[in-house]
Amino acid sequence: MGDGEYAMKEKNSYSSAVEIVRQLQSRGFIAYFAGGAVRDMLLGKASEDIDIATSAKPEDVISIFPRSYEIGAAFGIINVVFDGHPFEIATFREERGYLDGRHPGEVKYTDSPGTDARRRDFTVNGMFHDPAAGRIFDFVGGKSDLSSGILRTIGSPEERFSEDYLRMMRAVRFCVRFGFELSDDIAPAIRKYSGRLKMLSAERLRDELNKMLMGPDPERAFRLMNELGILREVLPEIADLCGVTQHHEYHPEGDVFEHTMLMLSHMAYPDIELAWSILLHDVGKPATKSLGEDGIEHFYTHEHKSAEMAADILKRLKMPSKSIDNIVHAVRNHMRFAHVMEMRPAKWRRLIAEDTFPVENELHRIDCMSSHGKTDCFIFLLDRMNELANEIKLPPPLLTGADLIALGMKPGPEFKEILSKASDLQLEGRIGTREEALEWVKNRSEDC
Repeated sequence: MGDGEYAMKEKNSYSSAVEIVRQLQSRGFIAYFAGGAVRDMLLGKASEDIDIATSAKPEDVISIFPRSYEIGAAFGIINVVFDGHPFEIATFREERGYLDGRHPGEVKYTDSPGTDARRRDFTVNGMFHDPAAGRIFDFVGGKSDLSSGILRTIGSPEERFSEDYLRMMRAVRFCVRFGFELSDDIAPAIRKYSGRLKMLSAERLRDELNKMLMGPDPERAFRLMNELGILREVLPEIADLCGVTQHHEYHPEGDVFEHTMLMLSHMAYPDIELAWSILLHDVGKPATKSLGEDGIEHFYTHEHKSAEMAADILKRLKMPSKSIDNIVHAVRNHMRFAHVMEMRPAKWRRLIAEDTFPVENELHRIDCMSSHGKTDCFIFLLDRMNELANEIKLPPPLLTGADLIALGMKPGPEFKEILSKASDLQLEGRIGTREEALEWVKNRSEDC
């Protein structure tokens, strides 16, 4: 098989991987490309990297390749940097005695690629490729399942999932990523073991959720997690949106869960902060739902409850602090975009100047597209943003608290009001210099 059959991000990384295999084989070891890279090659898809599996022991790998270091000593995994490209080289092994839903109690090296294949998660990830001989080695039926579009575990789903509980979420992600269907025995096993996902670290859950949100079809991923009982375990607040009805005039699409899923389907580009803002923007609705005398559902101040809950959820998942701040800000303020055409110019200018504006305005567009369908406020702000392309950032303030004190004023709550009004007048073009701002304050004081 030629170089063109692996669509690598770094074209030369393929030839480097081939050379690593050649050097291992020339010393009498078995060495193949393994796992996802083989799957992606057979699907004609780009692969992030190439992993190599071999009969060589870790110490053999280190002796052959000077730029190498252990990254998983207990599992026989060595990182080798070759021609500037990093590769993971793993010794063929079998694993036994999983105790904590992730780590095996015993690891035993083997010379058999077939034994190594049978410890892996899914058949489509269990194949090997010898680039020198141009052969695929399939000990687990991966090629057949790949052709049929079936995601199947290697051996019993219960055994594979009990070895690493995260495999249940990976099953959903692979299913969606490649457009596969789950084999008939996977769903019952996931429903049986999904409660154990709580035992995994927040970081592993977060990373898997992020991959789904950035994948080709986050809506299908979250619907499938909900059907399998996974969502209830990892994001119960989202599962709670099911069955929370909304007034059909504003939300003809259905309940809050349906609305949120529809919004995920309307994402025009992958953005992790936008995706989480969509997922969490209405998470406070179950707690704020009320019925009016006319029987219409109301969710007063749900945006504030949603922001509070979003902060708790994102902290629980150990998201980066900056992302938490941006997402919570978008969630808390998502309702204000419905009133932008009633705002004074100074207010919508300030809105457009915020760093979070692109995500917030896109959140508003998707919110509208997934409910009543009216996007006039989104278009209004987009037009204003284009008009103000060279004025987006807020200008430095003309006044500070020190200026007010210099005028003989005493610090107090009135300072914030005066400085905010001065900023509005500046944005509206009614004052343009510090002198004009000071004069305005003096005249204002005289009028009081």
